[in-house]
Amino acid sequence: MKNVNILGISGSLRTDSTNTLILKTLADFFPDHITFQIFEGLDAIPHFSPGLPENEAVIKFKTAIRKADGVIICTPEYAFGMPGTLKNALDWTVSTGDLNDKPVSAISASPLNTGGDKALASLLLTLTALGILRNDASSLSIPNIKLKINDLRQIADMPTLNALEAQCTNLLKIIR
Repeated sequence: MKNVNILGISGSLRTDSTNTLILKTLADFFPDHITFQIFEGLDAIPHFSPGLPENEAVIKFKTAIRKADGVIICTPEYAFGMPGTLKNALDWTVSTGDLNDKPVSAISASPLNTGGDKALASLLLTLTALGILRNDASSLSIPNIKLKINDLRQIADMPTLNALEAQCTNLLKIIR
C-alpha cells in the first residue's frame, strides 16, 4: 500500500488542549506506512472575507489539506459551537473546494457530559457544506474528557482509546 498522509487539525489553540492531546494519541493507532501530522498555525489564519487575498498561513493550511489523503478534526465546544478560529479556517476552503471529496473524521471532546455534541453538530454541518467524504462512523463525541486523562497527560480510558482507534480504522477504510 502506498504511503498515506493524514492531517490532524485541532480546533483549540491552547497549548495544553485536550483536543490536541487526542490528536497526538491518534498517531499511535496508525500503521507505519501512514504519515500523521498535526497542523500548526491555525492562529495565524486571518479573518475570512471573500475577496481578501490568501496570506502565507492560509496557503500553508490549504496546502496541508490538499496533500492529505484524509483529515481528522478534533474540536472543543465554545458557546454551543465549534471555535470561531476553526470555522474561519474552514471558510477559507469554500471557494477552492480543498475539502471536497476528502475523507474526514470529526471528533469533539468536552469536560461536560454532553461531550461537545453541539460543536460536533456544528462542525459536521460545515463539513457537509464543504463536500467531505464520511460515513456514519466518521464522528465521535467524547464526554468528561478530563476524567479520562491520567497524571502523565495521557488518555487512560480504554473505551475512549478503543473509540479513537475505531476512528482511525474507519478513516483508512474510507481512504481505500
